[in-house]
Amino acid sequence: MSVVIVGGNDCMVCQYKFLCRKYNCKAKVFTQMMGLKNKIGSPDLLVLFTKTVSHKMVKTALAKTKGQNIRITRCHSSSMTALKEILEEYTV
Repeated sequence: MSVVIVGGNDCMVCQYKFLCRKYNCKAKVFTQMMGLKNKIGSPDLLVLFTKTVSHKMVKTALAKTKGQNIRITRCHSSSMTALKEILEEYTV
């Protein structure tokens, strides 16, 4: 399963990817706007960490995935526990 995470903390990128690998997911993490528009692709799951992301990034991510069969989840917290709960819910 492929996961795209938009938002979160810059220092947590490697930890987000490591946790996704534990759940057999391939992850792309975008904490900055740079590259989001062209590299988002068509993941199985889009995770939006709403507290640590700009409105422009959310709009861009949603516009790029519009019309595709992608599950989208929004979470206010960008913690590892929040990501773990999301992955447990969607990877079963």
